[in-house]
Amino acid sequence: MIYLDFAASTPLLPSVKKELFRAFEEEYSNPSSAHKLGRISAERIERAREIIANSIGAYKSEIIFTSGASESNNLAIKGYVLANQKKGKHIITSSIEHKCILSICNFLEKNHGYEITYIAPQNNGIIDAEEVISAMREDTVLVSIMHVNNELGSIQPVAAIGQACFERDIKFHVDAAQSYKKIPIDVDELNIDMLSLSAHKIYGPKGIGALYIRDLRETRIQPVIHGAGQEYGLRGGTLATPLILGFGAAVEDQTIEDSFEEVNKINSMLRAKVIEIGGVINSPDTQYIPHILNIRLPNFDASHFVSNSAFLCSQGSACSSLNIEMSYVLRAIGLTLEEGNQSLRLSLSNFLNLKHLEELITALKRGLR
Repeated sequence: MIYLDFAASTPLLPSVKKELFRAFEEEYSNPSSAHKLGRISAERIERAREIIANSIGAYKSEIIFTSGASESNNLAIKGYVLANQKKGKHIITSSIEHKCILSICNFLEKNHGYEITYIAPQNNGIIDAEEVISAMREDTVLVSIMHVNNELGSIQPVAAIGQACFERDIKFHVDAAQSYKKIPIDVDELNIDMLSLSAHKIYGPKGIGALYIRDLRETRIQPVIHGAGQEYGLRGGTLATPLILGFGAAVEDQTIEDSFEEVNKINSMLRAKVIEIGGVINSPDTQYIPHILNIRLPNFDASHFVSNSAFLCSQGSACSSLNIEMSYVLRAIGLTLEEGNQSLRLSLSNFLNLKHLEELITALKRGLR
C-alpha cells in the first residue's frame, strides 16, 4: 500500500517518536504539581510552548494547548464572539472552510442569533480578498478564513484580509492546520489575531494542537472547557505532557521545510502525468501548496478507487470521507455531481518516489472506464 493521504494525517517522524515515547515513560507526573518531577514537566512544556510561539512570530504567553485544530477553532470563534457580543453579531467566513468552522458558524447562527456571511470562492478555489473586505460592516465582530484549503491546496489571501481587519479593528482568525510549516507564517506580518494549529498534520501526535491568541491576557475569551484554571483559565484539564513535547519535537524538526522543493517536483510531475492521461486538475495552477493535489478523471469511479486501490487517498476531507454526498468544496468551485464523483484528493510527501508515481498513474489508467 502507498499512502497518499498526508492532508488527513501523517506518521510520526523518528525525532517525534523518540521524544514522545521518552515522555510517556518519564513525564508521568502532573505538570501542575509543586514537586520536582512536576516542575520538570512544567518547564519542558514551557519550552515546547516557546518553540511553537517562535515558529509563528508570537510570544509563548500567547499559545494555548488544545486537543487539536477543531478545539482550537471552537475556542477561537465561540470563545471570542460569545465573550464580546456587544461588539456585534456578524461573522464573515468562506463557504469552503473546514467542516468544523462551518459547524461552529451554524451553531452560532441557530443558537445565538449571529448573522454569518459566507464568501464563495472563485473557480480556482481562491477567495477574493475584496469580496471579504466588501462584506465587512460596523457590527462585524470576527472574520475566519483558512490559510490553505484542505481539499484543493489553494492558498488564501490572508495578508490582505488581515490588513483590512486590522484597519477596521475586527478580529481575524485563521485555521492554519494545512499550511503550518509548509509555508511561512508570521502572525504580526499577516495581522492574525488567532491561529489554529494541529500536530498530527505535521508528523506529530494526534490529540494535541494549539491556539495562538494575540494579547491573550487582554483579550476576552469565554472558555469552551472549564476546569481548574489551566492554560490561563481558558482550557481546563491536566496538560498532556507527552503529546505536547511530541508536538514541540515535530515543530523543531525541519523535515517538512527541507523537503518543500522535493514535494513541489512530485506535484509538478503528477500534474503533467494526469493531464497526459486525459485528466483535469481541480487544484489551482497558482497560489497553492504542492502537498495537496485534487484531480479529476473522465469515466472514473473515484469512490471505488478509494475503497479498493492500494493507493490510500481520499475524495475530500477525511472528516467526511464516509459521507456519500459530493464534496461541498468541489461543488463550490463549480463541479457537477458527476465531476465530483470522478475526483480524488492526493496529498503528498517527500516519502514518495518516482516508482510510486508511475504505479499510481498505471492504477489510475486502469480505473478509467
